[in-house]
Amino acid sequence: MKRLMTVLALSFFLAVPAHAESKDPPLPAPLQTLAGQGAQMRYLGREGGLDGWIAIQNGQEQYFYVTPDQESFVLGLQFDKNGKVITLRQVQKLQKESGADVLDYLAGGVKPGTDGATGKPPVDKAFKTPSEQLYGDLGTGNWIPLGSKDAPYIYMIIDPECPYCKKFLGQLRDNYINNSLLQVRIVPVGLHPETVTQAAVLLAAPNPQELFFRHLDGDEKALPVSPGVNDQGVQKNLSIMQSWKLTATPTTVYRSKSGQIKILQGPAKDIPALIADLGTSK
Repeated sequence: MKRLMTVLALSFFLAVPAHAESKDPPLPAPLQTLAGQGAQMRYLGREGGLDGWIAIQNGQEQYFYVTPDQESFVLGLQFDKNGKVITLRQVQKLQKESGADVLDYLAGGVKPGTDGATGKPPVDKAFKTPSEQLYGDLGTGNWIPLGSKDAPYIYMIIDPECPYCKKFLGQLRDNYINNSLLQVRIVPVGLHPETVTQAAVLLAAPNPQELFFRHLDGDEKALPVSPGVNDQGVQKNLSIMQSWKLTATPTTVYRSKSGQIKILQGPAKDIPALIADLGTSK
């Protein structure tokens, strides 16, 4: 995701003259500090009652959604109920309206000649869209399989002490994992120092599924906070999460039966629908 706006930012802000009449609403107070520091701001539109903005500074992009009272904001991507990225649609619309011919990594679509010789960032040609890239990044991360190797799988970023992760995984275990209908590839992270250690213990264990299920069942000794454990594997997982600006656990990423990569932040509200939507993942 860090690659996203390098070309897009230049195209947006060079394509629109400084004197052009703006149709954007006034910049909300919570974002004025960023603008005062030199960040370029563009309005994405309103979705779900939230006003979306892009801030671009020093070649880096951030996405903000301002609350209806205009007094606070949340940072990150916005998703709809089906796990599709609303921010993607907004960026595509903004790109179209700007009239700029740009290489938009969030919108997907790899054009020829995107290499060092052109001055544009290289793209792994195995991935046609950023969601495919995220799916691939998780596959090369440090994950632990829960369930049958022959079952369709999902990736799930979890914190060992996240109550929502525990509840969601408990439901999946009882109804799907134990029945060989689903494999969950958990990608352990730690959002607190002690859970970084617990995640590292889990990754280093010879019997991680057994330990994690004991942890789900309330065994406080299953994942001890052990000083001195190597946490490099957890740090790699955290870097994937942070580079894609994912802010919630659990975050689930899977390939649907239609072939699309879908992203769900937080527990699924309709687990049977998720399972029905799941492809073979092969």
